[in-house]
Amino acid sequence: MKETDIQNQIRMALSEHGIVIRQNTGNFLTADGRRIVCGVKGLSDLLFIGNGFVAFIEVKNNTGRPTKEQISFINAVRRLGHRAGICRSVSDALRLIGGDPDDVG
Repeated sequence: MKETDIQNQIRMALSEHGIVIRQNTGNFLTADGRRIVCGVKGLSDLLFIGNGFVAFIEVKNNTGRPTKEQISFINAVRRLGHRAGICRSVSDALRLIGGDPDDVG
């Protein structure tokens, strides 16, 4: 399954528990050809906001591997006391928002 499909499944499932925001990072060209750089290296794919906490979710399929920057971002967020992890399924994401943030990824 493609990461985009997993991400959409996670977005749908978590929207029942709070707000889910897709975070875009990278370089983009505007219609008039200007380059825009947004986000920070390693920023997780999804931001979940709900029930007094936030969670950063990096979506990967079964064979996907996080980059060094993604792992660093997840670790930094955890050090700050927030939930963050790599999720390969809706079950992983539900576990991340519902339980111990170190249970996932």
